[in-house]
Amino acid sequence: MVTFYGKYPAKVDDKGRLVFPAAIRRDMPSGADMRFVIKKSIYDPCLEMYTFDEWTSQTARIRESLDFFNPDHVTFWREYMRDVDIVEPDAKLGRISINRELLDAIGVTKEVVFFGVGFKMEVWAREAFEQSRIPSQDYISIAKSLSRK
Repeated sequence: MVTFYGKYPAKVDDKGRLVFPAAIRRDMPSGADMRFVIKKSIYDPCLEMYTFDEWTSQTARIRESLDFFNPDHVTFWREYMRDVDIVEPDAKLGRISINRELLDAIGVTKEVVFFGVGFKMEVWAREAFEQSRIPSQDYISIAKSLSRK
């Protein structure tokens, strides 16, 4: 399993291509499957980027928790899988192409931030990423509420 940490800025060209951060490529095991699954986050104005193996694992767990005879579950699954894209960095230049609809959905114009959050990366419009930081007191309050469990 690959773990992602750090933040990496990148510029987007007119065709939706971005330079995939070299630091992330280096963290991938030698000979690893370089396909990534990208989808819009449910809760935040960002894209979630999973290794293909992590995506397979995540979707299997979600699928197991659903009852496909329940219309709400079917609707959720359909929406969850909507606009999923598979990308692979170009071997020579290290660029990836992200579907323009996905980039538009999170407000990307020219710059993004790849942000490693452990089991996945998030791709944010630079401005939205900067605005996503919460005040220290809110962070501390959330941490305290989690410690009670």
